[in-house]
Amino acid sequence: MFIISLDYQVSLEDVDRFIPEHVDFLNEQYVKGHFILSGRKEPRTGGVIVSTLNDRNELNKILAQDPFHREGLARYEVTEIVPTKASEALQFLL
Repeated sequence: MFIISLDYQVSLEDVDRFIPEHVDFLNEQYVKGHFILSGRKEPRTGGVIVSTLNDRNELNKILAQDPFHREGLARYEVTEIVPTKASEALQFLL
């Protein structure tokens, strides 16, 4: 499992131009079961994605398809986590 933290490298005006395409990218990954949570940071300096994938190479290939990555709009920090405890609603992650 991975937590992906995005930090914008350009103005919000530039980011906003690619929001619809970024949302399409996210939606595709949700349908495939690769992502389970995402949202923007507050203040709006980037976003966070939680991925159920456990193969870093596969995740890197997927993230390369994100328009924010492709256009150089955000820097990505990827942290692998191994869940050992979860609420009842999230037991499927263990």
